[in-house]
Amino acid sequence: MLLIFLLIACCFLAYSNGANDNFKGVATLFGSNTTHFKKAINWATATTFLGSVAAIFLAQELVKNFSGKGLVSPELVQAPEFATSIALGAALTVFIATKIGMPISTTHSLVGGLFGSGVIAVGSAFNFTKLGSTFFMPLLISPLMAAVLSLVAYLIFRKLRKSMGVTKETCICIGDELQPVTKISTADNFLADVTTVEKTVKVGLQQECTEVYQGAFLGFKAQQLLDSAHYISAGVVSFARGLNDTPKIMGLLLVVSFLDIEWGMVIIAIAIAFGGLLNSRKVGETVSKKITPMNHGQGFTANLITGLLVTTASIHGMPVSTTHVSVGSIFGIGMITKKTNVKTILKILFSWLLTLPVAACLSAFTYWVLAVLF
Repeated sequence: MLLIFLLIACCFLAYSNGANDNFKGVATLFGSNTTHFKKAINWATATTFLGSVAAIFLAQELVKNFSGKGLVSPELVQAPEFATSIALGAALTVFIATKIGMPISTTHSLVGGLFGSGVIAVGSAFNFTKLGSTFFMPLLISPLMAAVLSLVAYLIFRKLRKSMGVTKETCICIGDELQPVTKISTADNFLADVTTVEKTVKVGLQQECTEVYQGAFLGFKAQQLLDSAHYISAGVVSFARGLNDTPKIMGLLLVVSFLDIEWGMVIIAIAIAFGGLLNSRKVGETVSKKITPMNHGQGFTANLITGLLVTTASIHGMPVSTTHVSVGSIFGIGMITKKTNVKTILKILFSWLLTLPVAACLSAFTYWVLAVLF
């Protein structure tokens, strides 16, 4: 019965992961008004699922790391209550954050779960050294790297754009606009709404304007090339997220002897997809619209850096957070444009600080309850 409960807990974690993380790969597509929300989340779902399937062949090292091997004794790793407590503690943490619209790290939640359950189970025998070197360092360094690299990359791309004669233009609305007039009485004392048509020229708010690129490269329109590259980079980020996150969750299912790794990853991939499709709107709005306004080129740059960092980390077994890298990349763009929403960034940073202790406490409590019951 406990093994079935573990499978359900991991599916809940995967669902919460998809709800909180799936849209982050395409946040810049939506934030730069390249596409609408539904099309963006559909693209994210498809490419994340492909990344989850690819993890079967490319990310075996992450599966081992997140099973708890090296942190606690092999006997404890094989205990279903240990894996269940980690999965449930992390899942509850991510699900709560999703409900309030905060983009937190599932990786960070899992690390907190490993720490909380591990300390309750083995006390000082817990391998704190490996926890720091294998988990904490990549989590701390990755957002800083992402911010710096996206800033530098955007400066380079902007210089290349100018050298090729590609310019930016902002669209404004010119045309007829219906203006309402106060209701008037007719001969039959009937009240009627009247409108007049006026010629207007209007520039909307900054986030409503669409900035387009004029020019060509190798015979193709610059804007079309940029949009295509942006879609590809968003797909790369989502693919990398599936590649990086699926094996982390699958690592907790290694003790389920009747489930092959391949089938386990497929189940996790499906749960992640459903989470993104059904429950990602709030976090998507936060990452896309509330950190900084961005145009097509800035969004493409942030996505490119995020995809490169997360893919590289996945292949080398480094448990970086797609959330930290993605937010770091978008923040880097905000630093260069000087349009960062500081209030939103502070809220996100505060939620990141709370993630690990909350997950650790929830997992520790869950492990204590399961240890008493079973």
